[in-house]
Amino acid sequence: MSEPQPNTIGTASLIVAESDLASILSLSATDHFPAVFATARMVALMEVAASRVLIPFLGPGQLSVGVSVDATHSAPTPLGEKVVAQARYVGNTGQGDKLYEFDIVAKDPGGEIGRMRHVRAIVDTARLEGRAVKRMRSREELR
Repeated sequence: MSEPQPNTIGTASLIVAESDLASILSLSATDHFPAVFATARMVALMEVAASRVLIPFLGPGQLSVGVSVDATHSAPTPLGEKVVAQARYVGNTGQGDKLYEFDIVAKDPGGEIGRMRHVRAIVDTARLEGRAVKRMRSREELR
């Protein structure tokens, strides 16, 4: 399988909507988060940018999945602002030929809001989803 050239760039962007705010992440009345772009959504946007670099290298029935993230969210972004994530392919991690490493920066109109080192793998979709189901069946058998 071939891989991207080092420094290949992938991008993803969005306009921060209410569904992107940290304030919607509350699971109970005692959880309180600010009405700014959520770190979880920033990481997701960064993953999308990286995944786009790998699209040309996917075979039939394959997709790429995130296997590690090391992220810093350094500045808040309010509702309605545009956020752009730019992923730069660093290279193969050296752990076989299946792990792809990225440096990613996210920005809004005020400047940089976050950085992330991210590793992705290319996997067979049906096999991955089958493993997830099998794991849950195994867990149920242990009860």
